[in-house]
Amino acid sequence: MRAMIDPKQLDDLAKKVAASLPVGLLTMQEEMQKNFRAALAAGIARLDLVTREEFDVQAGVLARTRAKLELLERRITELEQQSSQR
Repeated sequence: MRAMIDPKQLDDLAKKVAASLPVGLLTMQEEMQKNFRAALAAGIARLDLVTREEFDVQAGVLARTRAKLELLERRITELEQQSSQR
C-alpha cells in the first residue's frame, strides 16, 4: 500500500522550493510552485512507501516472531540436552 502523504506537507515543500527561486523568477513563482508540487507528488508516488501505522504493525509482528523463535531455539537446546543424557 502506498503511503498517504499529507497534501499540506507537499504544498509546504513546493512553496519552499518555489520561494528559493531567484528574484527575477518571482513572477513565475505560482506556476513553478504547481510544477514542483506535481513533480514531488509523482516522485513520492513512485517510492512505494508504507504508512507509519503499517510499519508499526509489521514491527510488532517481527518482534513477536523473534520472541517465538528464541523460545523454540531454547526448547530445542533443552530437548537435545535431554536426548544426549539418555
